[in-house]
Amino acid sequence: MAAAAMGPWVRSACGRRSLVVATLVLAVASPAARAEADGPDHYRIRGVAAGSFVNLRAEPSPAAARLARIPAAARCLRNLGCRGGLSFEEFTTLTAAERRERERANPRWCNVEYRGTAGWVAGRYVAEDGGCPPVAAAGAGR
Repeated sequence: MAAAAMGPWVRSACGRRSLVVATLVLAVASPAARAEADGPDHYRIRGVAAGSFVNLRAEPSPAAARLARIPAAARCLRNLGCRGGLSFEEFTTLTAAERRERERANPRWCNVEYRGTAGWVAGRYVAEDGGCPPVAAAGAGR
């Protein structure tokens, strides 16, 4: 596409355009940016028998204080980020036995919000839930 068709900002000094491109590349490539963008907006509870509960914990540890009990049928748990678990490289290169060992050594925990309480849930108990209202952007509606 010609620079004239893309607007006046493209025709600005080469240095400014380079700065914009470099900033975009760094934002996309930075681990912090990728970490914030990973995962769905919401989770649902999975792998738990009807009538059972999953513990919402204060820290990502089975020994941490329990903040709440989340029922097996719970949906629309807001995703606040996960840690641990397998990287994509580990998932694609390790054998099944090596993956199981790595998952035991580095379990996945997800920070979620459930009915106004934020805490940690073992990652094996959550799955993407696409049927929830969108999450409002920070500061929206002010």
